[in-house]
Amino acid sequence: MSKLHEALLYEQLPENKVRCHLCAHKCLIAEGRRGICQVRGNHSGKLYSLTYGKLIAAHVDPIEKKPLFHFYPGSSSFSIASAGCNFRCEWCQNWEISQEYGEESIDRTAETPPEAVIASAKRSHCQSISYTYTEPTVFFEYSYDVSKLAHAAGLKNVYVTNGYMSQEMIDLYGPLLDAANVDIKAFTDEAYRKYIGAHLQPVLDACVALKQAGVWLEITTLLIPGINDDESQLKGLVQFIAEKLGLETPWHVSRYFPHYKFNAPTTPLASIEKAIEIGQAAGLKYIYGGNFQGAADTLCPQCQTVLIERYGMSVSRNRIKEDNTCPVCGYKLAGIGMSGK
Repeated sequence: MSKLHEALLYEQLPENKVRCHLCAHKCLIAEGRRGICQVRGNHSGKLYSLTYGKLIAAHVDPIEKKPLFHFYPGSSSFSIASAGCNFRCEWCQNWEISQEYGEESIDRTAETPPEAVIASAKRSHCQSISYTYTEPTVFFEYSYDVSKLAHAAGLKNVYVTNGYMSQEMIDLYGPLLDAANVDIKAFTDEAYRKYIGAHLQPVLDACVALKQAGVWLEITTLLIPGINDDESQLKGLVQFIAEKLGLETPWHVSRYFPHYKFNAPTTPLASIEKAIEIGQAAGLKYIYGGNFQGAADTLCPQCQTVLIERYGMSVSRNRIKEDNTCPVCGYKLAGIGMSGK
């Protein structure tokens, strides 16, 4: 069994049961059982994180890979993950580590102390630490400890998340979290229940709560034919972004390719273009296409000058001034550290 590390955000109940308050599932867990994420377990009436410090991925990535295009563009982010997820997406892009990374493999994984992550990030000249690849909420205790050290060392903290976090978690973590990309996977509760094993509303509530907590927020949608690409869903989603998160919230519309247990056809580029048109009609100022070459440059919303040119995940040119303004018309762009200097 993995080394036990007592969890945060739970309550003890009669009969040695516990209620986890970390994510919106709010799992009621009997003694000897685990939550939906499979990496938080009840032992003798206490809840423990079973993957604390057991990193299964640690890489230096461009921040654009998260994707975050308006948060220190062109910088590097030290990216880490532990096993597990609180979703069961049939099209999971990282299923080997989020869905089927076995307990024996976790047990064999050495524990990496939080200080080692900070040292690696500094040694790699990274500007931030990203908790990513799997769902970072389920290894919250570790990311929380790393995040405290990161801020002390002058590093930023980034969550790449499905957004199924509780208000209690956001209240505790908000002061340490600098940026997040939330994947809104569909805009109907039916799709969330059928393909993901969750509900839509908690994700939307978390997006609003993160915004209110002062976290820089960007949204991603993997556009899947027949699941979330119909006009009504897209209009509902962009209306939510526009009205609840703000017109300057970047929206990344990514192309789907068949993966894991799901075999919908590859997203036609015409569908991506249609989604971008719907977003533009709603007034969204920053819309990007993902998983194909193109639609990745940042334009000035006022004069349409190309300000950040990207090739793949790399920034090839950045014309934004140090005060985040366009050098042509003076428009102030939304984002943090947009000049890349």
